[in-house]
Formats: sequence, C-alpha cells, structure tokens
Amino acid sequence: MTEYAVTDPSTDLDLRLNFAREALNVEAAAIRRSADLIDDRFLKALDLLHNCKGKVLATGVGKSGIAARKIAATLTSTGCPCVYLHPSEAMHGDLGIVAENDVLIALSNGGESEELLAILPALLARNVQIIAIVGNLTSTLSSKSAVSLDATIEREACPLNLAPTTSVVVAMAIGDALAMTLEMRRGFKAEDYARNHPGGRLGRRLTLRVKDVMPGGASALPAVSPETALMDVLCEISAKAMGAACVVSAEMTLLGLITDNDIRRGIQRAGAGALACTASEIMNASPAVIIRPGQLAYEAMRYMEDRPRPVSVAPVVDDAGICVGMLRIHDLLRAGL
Repeated sequence: MTEYAVTDPSTDLDLRLNFAREALNVEAAAIRRSADLIDDRFLKALDLLHNCKGKVLATGVGKSGIAARKIAATLTSTGCPCVYLHPSEAMHGDLGIVAENDVLIALSNGGESEELLAILPALLARNVQIIAIVGNLTSTLSSKSAVSLDATIEREACPLNLAPTTSVVVAMAIGDALAMTLEMRRGFKAEDYARNHPGGRLGRRLTLRVKDVMPGGASALPAVSPETALMDVLCEISAKAMGAACVVSAEMTLLGLITDNDIRRGIQRAGAGALACTASEIMNASPAVIIRPGQLAYEAMRYMEDRPRPVSVAPVVDDAGICVGMLRIHDLLRAGL
C-alpha cells in the first residue's frame, strides 16, 4: 500500500479519493487471498459446527470481539444459535455458560490476546472444541485449538499499518463463509429464515399470507348472484368499495368476476337495455387471476402485477372453490410489501 504522510495538511481531494479506493482494494485483495487459503481445515471446522451437541459460542477481544459478535449474530439468524462470550466477563462468572460438547469460535489476529489465553485452560478442561480464526498459525491460540483457519493478511488498510481494519474484515468474511456453508449443509430454507426475521419488509414478504392481509369477514366481500340486476351489482360494488364484485352460487362457489371494465363492455354491448342485464351476462367467467388464501401475500402481489395486463383486484378462492374474499393491490401495499 502506498505510504502517505499522515501529518500532511494537504487539501488535495484526489489524494484522499485515491487513498480511499486503495484502502478498499487492500481489504478486497485480502479477502480474495483468504478464499485461496480455504482447505480441509475449513471442512473440519464445518463438521465441528454441524455436529455440535452443545452450544456454539464466539469470542474475541477489541475489534475481534466486535467481529465475533457479528459472526454470532449471523449464525443465529441462519439456523445455528450462537452466543457471544466476552473473555473478560468469562473470568468473572460468565464461564458458567460453557459446558462440555460446546464449540467455541475464537477470533484473534495475533493469537496471543491475554484475555483469550487466560480462559483457555477452563475451556479445555471442559473439552470445548475451539475453532480459531487467527492471523498467526504459530500462535498459542492456534496451538490449543482443534482447528485453525488462516486469516493472515499482508497489511492493514490503516496508513500506519496499525489499526485493525483488514484483519477484522477478513475474520468476519471467514465467519460469513462458515455460516453460509453451514446454512447450505443444513438445508436451511427461506421459510426458516423468515421465522427468525418477522420484522421489516423482508420478514413480511416471507411470512404474510393472503388471508392475513385481505379484508376479513363475509360483510367485506362484494358478492352477487348470477341473477342480480346490473343496478344492484353497481350498488354492491359501491357499498363494499372493492372495485369489483364476485358472482357466486348459493354455496359461495365462484362463478365469475365483475370489474369496472366488465361493466363498461357490458353497457357497450347492451346499449340502451344495459340496466336490464344480469350479473351472469356481464361477468368474466374466467378471471385472469385467482388467489389462494394460504398463498404468500408477496407472491400474490407479483402474480397480480407481473403480467402483460396487471390486475388491481382478484378473488380469493379456497381449495374447495369457495369464494372467501377479495384481494386488492392496495391491501398488499398497505401491508408494507
């Protein structure tokens, strides 16, 4: 990395931009290098996590501790519960959380952090399997670990080559690689992920069903019989404010759908006698879109929108063919999808 005068009061904006780009390139190159170092040791670490009969823990000091918290959070959210263990607090009672059959992911660039080395005897006495993500494979931490993953770097992004930057990024990237490979090995699915992420737009898209967002109750459904006169159809659509009406049998089986477009076409066909038309004469007996109540709401929205002629409203019909509701794009947007 180019050496820059740290005390240089220069206001050269190009110099600053070039340094920012170089810092990013240094970290990106280090991650690419760490990918080339993946070998059988990674597979052993993966086996330890996959076959763990106890808890998975993560630990580190300083910036490595922050990276360890991030790895613990990623593992937890993707199906492998992981608890962060603060090394200093562990020496004052938090070791009580550690038990036999646990697996500990320990992060340290130099592998000689005093706080980590201080808790090693207690961990090893409990037969804890340690996965070290370490920048020094000849360190004490590496020698005491069941497996050590190589997180060595050529230099930090810091112009002084002092502040933990590249080393932390590489350690987190290796942790991500472990978490993502473990997720794949366990067959973790989108619906499993959704159960751990119920909040926010992502959670809603993966959990909300049509039945959760459509207006509920029989009184909310605009429904008419095939014999209903056009004027009464208009009154039903206006009263329910759904922009359409379902034509149903006495048993609530869906027979057709009447939208504003269907009404306009019906009036054009019938001319002056339009008001004498019945619902069966103007309905669309084959609606373009029919939604199921158990369908993911986000899938329903895409189904309604991603078509040559998007629809703004669709009937909701159960597996028995019974019309149970009406779904509008408005309802989906209001749900935050």
